[in-house]
Amino acid sequence: MGKVVAVLAAATLAAAYSAAAGAQQKLVVAGYGGSFEDIMRQEIFPAFGKQHGVELDYVAGNSTNTVARLQAQKSNQQVDVAIIDDGPMYQAIALGFCGPIQGLPKDDLYGTALYKDDKAVAIGIVATGIMYNKKVFEEKKWAPPKSWADLKDPKYKQQLVIPPLNNTYGLHALVQYAREGGGGEKKIDPGFKTFKDQVGPNVLVYEPSPGKMTELFSSGQASIAVWGSGRVKAFADTGFPVGFVYPSEGAYALLSSVCPVAKSKPHPLAQAFVNYLVSPEVQTKLANSYGYGPVNKKAQAKDDPNVPMPIGERAAKLIVIDWDTVNQNRDDWNKRWTREIER
Repeated sequence: MGKVVAVLAAATLAAAYSAAAGAQQKLVVAGYGGSFEDIMRQEIFPAFGKQHGVELDYVAGNSTNTVARLQAQKSNQQVDVAIIDDGPMYQAIALGFCGPIQGLPKDDLYGTALYKDDKAVAIGIVATGIMYNKKVFEEKKWAPPKSWADLKDPKYKQQLVIPPLNNTYGLHALVQYAREGGGGEKKIDPGFKTFKDQVGPNVLVYEPSPGKMTELFSSGQASIAVWGSGRVKAFADTGFPVGFVYPSEGAYALLSSVCPVAKSKPHPLAQAFVNYLVSPEVQTKLANSYGYGPVNKKAQAKDDPNVPMPIGERAAKLIVIDWDTVNQNRDDWNKRWTREIER
């Protein structure tokens, strides 16, 4: 009998050890770099890691990098949870990279946050608009920008920064100029023409890196840019004198979104982490630290005097682009962009 008890005790101990080891297995989260990564590491990860006894690993990259990574690791996914902009998220879902989310508190979330079949959920609403250096504008006695058309003004020659087309902010700008020229997502030529002839000459660099973007402003090389409200708020919170404008024609909606990565052996905590990101506590943190318009109705968001947040009426007025059309054409547009605009 003693032998059986000893064997059972050993088996129980082994099971407990293996459960502890499993809990310690890293949860790999892929998401944006720069100030977003800082907030994730400093404000979002610690409480979850402590509560669940898990170490979180962060892989930084823009949305198209993350989708490319999921594609490259198709047969052996290393990422457990992916945070991606809405456009590339539709691609990730179509390619089968996202598993359905379980236990989503739908009654607490705004309808705009939800994706078909719960394959993803938004974690924050961002407005794509215009960032400018208030100090430089005051010194030069320039009025703050009001319109997308202002970016064509020759006084901004070599002062303007726009992320490239494989970045959602750059894509929003291209669609806006196509619409202004009588086209749109289904007729993109006018957008390319405006970039080539009128906006391009003012561009210092098409910069994808958030760190480089803030560097270009800090060093005085750039004074105006197309960027997202969340990024601008994080920059303004460092004390740098930047302002953010919702252009008169409308700012564009970007839904920062998350999905649990579909894999043969999903991490047991992937679902819990996705649900944690849309909880009122985390939504309040992402709103107040990063400037996201919250997707949870119970979040407490304070508006920011420097960078008006996409909440209330401002959120309701944001322009949503036709992602189905964009995603069908995006590869061709990227090639054309490299050929014609960013030579």
